Amino acid sequence: MFTGLIEEIGKISAITQISGGIRFKISAEKVFDDLKIDDSIAINGICLTVTKFENNGFYCDAVGATLTKTTLQNYSVGEEVNLERAVRLSDRLGGHLVQGHVNGVGTVKQIVKLGENYFVEITVPHELKKYLVDEGSIAVDGISFTIANLEEEIFGISVIPHTWKNTVLKNRKPGNKVNIETDIIAKYVEKLLMSTDKQDNRFTDSWFKNLGY
Repeated sequence: MFTGLIEEIGKISAITQISGGIRFKISAEKVFDDLKIDDSIAINGICLTVTKFENNGFYCDAVGATLTKTTLQNYSVGEEVNLERAVRLSDRLGGHLVQGHVNGVGTVKQIVKLGENYFVEITVPHELKKYLVDEGSIAVDGISFTIANLEEEIFGISVIPHTWKNTVLKNRKPGNKVNIETDIIAKYVEKLLMSTDKQDNRFTDSWFKNLGY
């Protein structure tokens, strides 16, 4: 589990094809404080497992759905990536609950500079639209944001200078792809409401009316 607060920007220093996937070597500094083999780490919002350390870098493997559902397969050596270690139970939850399980890939529609801040619009796949709400939480390349504007399959986020400077969002341009993770609470609510077990599904119109809705 993560918070969507990026700890540092790392860099891909090597990419190797492996059986059924890709192995990445990431160069970093801050996250080495207590990072261990088998630890989870979010790379641009994608939860991967540390498999090896070598010369100020760590290795992670990506296979299967992780490659098909994210932007990982488009990365190249030298590319910068957002890094966040898994949250500890003693930490403050400054962003929102982020699993590191990417739901789909969005496309940057436009970036507008507003004084010292930036307003970024992103188009998401049609199937993710139902999980987005005004002022709801969303993770973009692993960065926790609040949706500032929502129109059908396009949402807008306001980016403060600190976030712009300290994440890879500053490298994005219109047309670039980004990893999207919607709020986990929305997915659980959907599961409850769409339950096919009628005996257990009490979330009916009459149930809501009895509660005053």
